[in-house]
Amino acid sequence: MSSTPRPLDIKVHQQSRFLDIAFDDGAHFALPCEYLRVYSPSAETRGHSPATAKLEKGKELVTITKIEPIGQYAVKIHFDDGHNSGLYDWQYLYNLGKHQDELWQAYLEKLEAVGHQRQEPELIPRDGGA
Repeated sequence: MSSTPRPLDIKVHQQSRFLDIAFDDGAHFALPCEYLRVYSPSAETRGHSPATAKLEKGKELVTITKIEPIGQYAVKIHFDDGHNSGLYDWQYLYNLGKHQDELWQAYLEKLEAVGHQRQEPELIPRDGGA
């Protein structure tokens, strides 16, 4: 049996721009679309080494337009900026959720280091966005 938790439920909340994902080990994560986009597992974003990784900027308002199941192990997320080349396997999604605070902080620090001013989107109540 695999030790990787598997998702029981995945829901996109368009207005609030979150992906809710519940795993079979009881973990539940609310992952912002922007966060998923800037941490896309695609070679386009991650590069072929940490030195060639692309810092994504200006993704504050990105939304998910479609989630496509890939076998029993992953999903392909389609974003409204045209990006759809990353396969988010269950372990990757779980790790994004588990390490969300530190990964988000690292992203903000990278933006600051290159002098990019992130525009905070208008906050929409989490319960208002299906």
